Amino acid sequence: MKLSFSSHLRTSAHPHPAHSHIKNPYLSRMYPICCIGHITSDKIVTPQAVNYLPGGTAYYFSCALSKLDIGYLLVTSLAPAEVHYAEALRTKGINVKVQPGGGTVFFENIYGENPDDRTQNVLQTADPFTMDQLQDVDAQIFHLGPLLADDISLDLIKTLSAKGRISLDVQGYLRKVVNQKVYPTDWPQKQQALQYVSILKADVAELQALTGCATVAGGAKWVADCGVKEVVITNGSKGSTIYSDGASYNIPAYPPPAIVDATGCGDTYMAGYLYRRAKGDAIQSAGEFAAAMAGLKTAANGAFEGTEADVLRFKAGF
Repeated sequence: MKLSFSSHLRTSAHPHPAHSHIKNPYLSRMYPICCIGHITSDKIVTPQAVNYLPGGTAYYFSCALSKLDIGYLLVTSLAPAEVHYAEALRTKGINVKVQPGGGTVFFENIYGENPDDRTQNVLQTADPFTMDQLQDVDAQIFHLGPLLADDISLDLIKTLSAKGRISLDVQGYLRKVVNQKVYPTDWPQKQQALQYVSILKADVAELQALTGCATVAGGAKWVADCGVKEVVITNGSKGSTIYSDGASYNIPAYPPPAIVDATGCGDTYMAGYLYRRAKGDAIQSAGEFAAAMAGLKTAANGAFEGTEADVLRFKAGF
């Protein structure tokens, strides 16, 4: 008998992390979802001001799950000066494990008078994650959000895959930093690594860079042939497509009347998708919920922190 996505998930007997009174909850429970990735400190420079904001897959993914009914843990690293980012997430009911001695990734975005004129630099990187730091972490799904190619090694992916299913946002493996500038790069170990990945998320441009295939269908097949079970391809206002077991699921976009802020949209999508799949939804239903959640996120500035009911009301309007 074919197993569903949710049949791979063991039910935790522990309470939702927001209500847990365990001193170190990540040491003593099985989480349905754990995200591993660096929170960034984003320096935003405009002619008017300089602002510092948290960002990165780890941040946007975590915020999107903060009010959803599922056990969740974020494993990240921060320098002492930015530990307040983790504390702010904890006030939202999110369990956060901060790696000791880790640095903070600094992205600098410099805007001119024309807001479309942007220069991006990486002023500081952080240490890679290691299995020694994750020995005490148990999860049914590990969602990996590398920002740069050396954040999470092939060996770590392989080892984590023996503990739970691997979901991967591939973007970080496709860029490198040289003299603080970001450049596209290939991922030499991609075929070895993808055999351990159950779910892969990429946008259309990332899929083409990863596979060299001109079409989405061709790229998705290439990824699936490497062993990935679910290939999630986002394409902005054109919606998204999910490939699994030779079938293609076309997911519409759910745009708000006005798009205010699209930053973190893909991370919000994956939070919604993994949440609904873990709850037992079929691929089409989970994809539609994820797309609606991502669309609702773009209606306001900052990370999404709405509820499941908010998403369902928004989706019902289409």
